[in-house]
Amino acid sequence: MPKATVFEAQQWAFSFIQDQPAADQDGVKLLLRTMLGYNPTQYLMNLRTELTPKQYQAFKAAVTKYAQGYPVQYILGQADFFGLTLKVTADTLIPRVETQDLVELILSQHSESQLKVADIGTGTGAIGLALKANRPDWQVTLTDLSPQTLAVAQENARNLNLDVIAKPGDLLAPLVGQKYHLLVSNPPYIAEEEESVMDQSVIDYEPHLALFAEDGGLAIYKRLAQELTLDLLEPQAHLYLEIGYQQGPAVKALFEAHFPQAKVEIYQDLAGKDRMIEVAFNN
Repeated sequence: MPKATVFEAQQWAFSFIQDQPAADQDGVKLLLRTMLGYNPTQYLMNLRTELTPKQYQAFKAAVTKYAQGYPVQYILGQADFFGLTLKVTADTLIPRVETQDLVELILSQHSESQLKVADIGTGTGAIGLALKANRPDWQVTLTDLSPQTLAVAQENARNLNLDVIAKPGDLLAPLVGQKYHLLVSNPPYIAEEEESVMDQSVIDYEPHLALFAEDGGLAIYKRLAQELTLDLLEPQAHLYLEIGYQQGPAVKALFEAHFPQAKVEIYQDLAGKDRMIEVAFNN
């Protein structure tokens, strides 16, 4: 195989993907620099560095998959979230940038020590691990219905040296017998009829169990509202939820109906779209 510098490999890839709508130049750069172990600054400083034939061959294979719509994070087996590098697999949803706003909201509102927190349906562990990394004295529990997914979250916790509790099970069931100050969840909330407007790569490769919910995307919120009891909550507890940008009023009304003494707020993400719900319990 002909030799190539980092810059030449990048330019080859730009040319290869130019007619492929599923790929873009930022994704190519992320692939190449991560495969080479560079941060963004090192990448720019090493554009004249020559790849080994093995490196170039691996990069070409990765770009070919990327051009076919395979997500960069799954090719690399990792994704960045809130300053953490997390392992991702076909069993886990790729952590989204907008979910970082939910972590930021919680951290901005809670600086207390020794809080007990549960991340329900944790996936890669993104939310719970980001909270633990920024509030080391919090006791964080990660739950997930899928044992395979929870195993990935546990591996991420070990890799990041974060001491958390992992409990398998459906929704609130793993939490029974304990009380928590903060509950947080980014549940499946995409309505099945929205599939036609989604990116094809998401539909093709990400786990549908973590994406779609029945009842117009509201099924899990309804279950949470129905199954959540004050037995799980410390006094003045809070529930934080990520929502679809059109679901704010419906989810707000749902929790107000089940918990008339609670204060329910809708928050927007950095793009100005409804993205988060806070339920502040007055118990």
